[in-house]
Amino acid sequence: MAAERTLLQGLGQAVRRRRKVLGRSGRAIAAEAALSPRFYAQLEAGQANISILKLHAVARALGLAVGDLVATMERFDDVIVLLGIRGAGKSSVGVELARLDGREFVELDSLIEFRSGLSLAEIFTLYGEDYYRRMEAECIADLLGGERRLVVALSGGVVHNVDIFSRLKRECVTVWLKAEPEEYMERVLAQGDNRPMSNREDAMAELRLLIAKREPHYASSRVILSTTGKSPAEIARLVLEEMGE
Repeated sequence: MAAERTLLQGLGQAVRRRRKVLGRSGRAIAAEAALSPRFYAQLEAGQANISILKLHAVARALGLAVGDLVATMERFDDVIVLLGIRGAGKSSVGVELARLDGREFVELDSLIEFRSGLSLAEIFTLYGEDYYRRMEAECIADLLGGERRLVVALSGGVVHNVDIFSRLKRECVTVWLKAEPEEYMERVLAQGDNRPMSNREDAMAELRLLIAKREPHYASSRVILSTTGKSPAEIARLVLEEMGE
């Protein structure tokens, strides 16, 4: 019975997460799947032993095939990955989230530096972005191939590593930490990093272009949270709430 409850709870969480990504109400999904609101609420709560035909209808209402919906249950809780522009707070939130949920925190850029024996600046100067993306893909593949419960702060540009980003969305809790452009810039400068302003006449315009390019990818994350006015501890707690823990 315990295994059955775990399975139903996992399915309910997968359905709820997908609905919230779509920004739709439970009542709307229930109506499209021809289910009563009460039964659908039980499904999300992990209390409904749903038939395969009804599950097929729910998956269609969520814009997925049944297999794809079920696949989001697999290893979902093993790895949480944090997405966002530099200055979004991925590191500070990641440390707090790992502490609260008993996970290990990994800063991907630090792991890449350790593996390569080079600083990020040296990697980009000597070998360029293609080499960095290869290292990024290798490190992520190794992390996902293990059985550790992790919180991973990703690079802002991981969304351009198409294959690995698709895998992250399939196998991990993807969390987009978002803020306003001015906040990204202020936070980076407050950390003593002046690179955003170095030799750039209109750094803010460049930042806005970068955000416009990446945010459509970030928007496919399973959890989306604004960091404005919130402490890392508050954001970490909200992530766990969104995961249903």
